Amino acid sequence: MSHVSFFARHARVGALALLLPLAGSTAFRSPQQTKQTKQPDPQVIAQFGLLENAPLQQFIKQKGQQMAAVSNRADYGYNFTIVDSPVINAFAAPDGNVYFTRGIMAHFNNEAQFAGVLGHEIGHITAKHGQKQQTRSTLATGALLLGSIFSSRIAQLAQPLSQGVGLLFLKYGRDDEREADKLGVTYSTKIGYDASYMADFFQTLQREQAASGADAVPDFLSSHPNSADRYTTVKQLATQAKQQVGGRALTVNRDSYLRRIEGLPYGEDPRQGFVEGGVFYHPDLKFRFPIPSGWKSQNSPSQFQMAEPNGKAVQILTTAGNGTLEAAAQSLAEQLKLQSPQASRTTINGFPAVAIQGDQVGQDQQTGRQGITASTLSYVIQDGKTLYAFIGLCAPNTLTTYGPSFQRTAQGFARLTDASKLNRQPEKIRIKTAKAGQTLAQALTANGIPARRHEELAILNGMKTTDKLSAGMLYKTVGK
Repeated sequence: MSHVSFFARHARVGALALLLPLAGSTAFRSPQQTKQTKQPDPQVIAQFGLLENAPLQQFIKQKGQQMAAVSNRADYGYNFTIVDSPVINAFAAPDGNVYFTRGIMAHFNNEAQFAGVLGHEIGHITAKHGQKQQTRSTLATGALLLGSIFSSRIAQLAQPLSQGVGLLFLKYGRDDEREADKLGVTYSTKIGYDASYMADFFQTLQREQAASGADAVPDFLSSHPNSADRYTTVKQLATQAKQQVGGRALTVNRDSYLRRIEGLPYGEDPRQGFVEGGVFYHPDLKFRFPIPSGWKSQNSPSQFQMAEPNGKAVQILTTAGNGTLEAAAQSLAEQLKLQSPQASRTTINGFPAVAIQGDQVGQDQQTGRQGITASTLSYVIQDGKTLYAFIGLCAPNTLTTYGPSFQRTAQGFARLTDASKLNRQPEKIRIKTAKAGQTLAQALTANGIPARRHEELAILNGMKTTDKLSAGMLYKTVGK
């Protein structure tokens, strides 16, 4: 399952094209326009990447269409896609597209859990929750680009860079969640799955949250609020649904599901770039650069983002097309809507570059007035035929504070030659067979998993480290 990184895949795309509205995007189409949608939104694939695993993609499409056929809006037109993201998430768009991440696929431990969450997402579409949220315009357009680690102020500053996709990440209220849970139980039961296992997955999410620290919420829970009684309610709904199907046996399919995800990449894929010791490394594209000290960072297939911890400044790396250096710099200045930008040629560690400084002009979100919305210091760097853009944005008149950080990061862009970084490989899910009498912890130790990772792998297995494994039982571990 090779995955070509964003930067390699999109080297021919025009400057910042993927951060701006894409032709053919389905994010803002009306229901009438989207009935025939059969393809994932190109903006979503640009943001996350498509998981290159044909059997698993076929599996979600088959189960999704089977479930859609028994839903309240069977003729709406749906599409089901697994995106190449390590976060634990699933989300549904009003256009009928449903997306699961490889991270959530890795954390399911049977088909029944998967089917419950799949039904839940279809439920959001059939109950028109996304369309209600779309009407309320609850998300700023910059929120997707900047994620939860950036302040609303910087989200406003970066608005010209991010349009359209935000509606796919609407935050649902508890009433909508309850309704989607109920529909998820109904739909998954209708196609023959034991929906009580859906409740068990919410426990996995809660354990993940506890293990990550009080402030860290799994992505699924950040957009799908959890409630204290959710587990109990779903269990009760599943019991009622079982009674309605009479004596028909309902499916769990643990072993077959685990075998399906054998070899699935787990966690961040270092081939797409990784952070270590305050430096971002990209093995496939052979470059490296420092991250400002103390800043938070977020990697995605469409860009690498760095943010001052209080959200007062942001710096983003993306591609800038494959034309001339000067044309890319001019295009960047235009797309950032810079007023009287100053551009100067320079060289960074042997790479030709252009530095661009200027004020961004636009409408202030709070006052509604036109004016300067951000100060910027950006760089376009040429590496062979590929052009990269480092875009630095901060509040007006704060460039003297944040400009040096923008400059150090961009001027630290250099060729990666360290073999230990260049050869870094992703971990993958490995399915093992237990011996009689082993605890999960003992089985993990036998597979070379250090004790500090036992709780992480226990959550991945939906088990406790002290659980006894029966002879022949399948369980997950991770390895290169």
